[in-house]
Amino acid sequence: MSARNSHSNKAAARDRLRIERERQAKKDKTRRQLVVAGTIVAVLAIAGGVGFGIMQANKPGVWEAAKDKKQVTQPANTTGTNGTSVVIGKKDAKKTLEVYEDARCPICATFEQSVGKTIEKDVAAGKYKIRYVGATFIDNSDSGEGSKNALSALGAALDVSPEAFLEYKAALYSKDNHPAEQDDKFAKDDNLLKIAESVGALKNNTKFQKNVQDGTFDAWAMKMSAAFSNSGVEGTPTLKMDGKKLTAEGSDNAPMAPEAFTAAVDKAIKG
Repeated sequence: MSARNSHSNKAAARDRLRIERERQAKKDKTRRQLVVAGTIVAVLAIAGGVGFGIMQANKPGVWEAAKDKKQVTQPANTTGTNGTSVVIGKKDAKKTLEVYEDARCPICATFEQSVGKTIEKDVAAGKYKIRYVGATFIDNSDSGEGSKNALSALGAALDVSPEAFLEYKAALYSKDNHPAEQDDKFAKDDNLLKIAESVGALKNNTKFQKNVQDGTFDAWAMKMSAAFSNSGVEGTPTLKMDGKKLTAEGSDNAPMAPEAFTAAVDKAIKG
């Protein structure tokens, strides 16, 4: 091999090596740019996700939004500001029994199961009217929703008729349907609608069902809850007539048996 050919071959080899190094350098630069760009995108995505999460966390929940709602749809058969006065019974009944209850309250369930039928008979006979005030304070103890959701559903029943309201309330408090206090069963619309199927006026009632599912009376329920909070009553069930608590003899609690209830009512009516 001539010295010329050897020199040429070495020069060509050096050129090839240079070209390869330049090509590899370009590839490395492109890779670094892609990594940097990908990191920036990831950071922006995380930041955006965190921002969206914070925004969602700060977004008011369904019940908070209902509480703040200015325009309140009140059920039929209600009166007063935002429809928070629910009075059921004959117009000529001279006395009004105020009944304060929370749908999740187990003691309210016991009271309704024992005394509910007596109240229905008394109201039908015109012995007194009842004024119902719904509470939701049990939800506050465990961040639940069942008290509020059931109260909204009771509004939907009241929108059908006072009779449907009373029958549905009895069904919610019945032994078969009322959950343990720690079980927030009433938070689910499906459970409330299933119970409503036992009430003649609500069975297959598409308007009632839609009002429950759409939360038509959610804002009303929150206004009713506020009315309870402003009433000065601290527990449920609480009964009042002429501004005075009705209690079992020798007790500060509501009478839980029909005989004790009737005795307390008769005493209040006599004044």
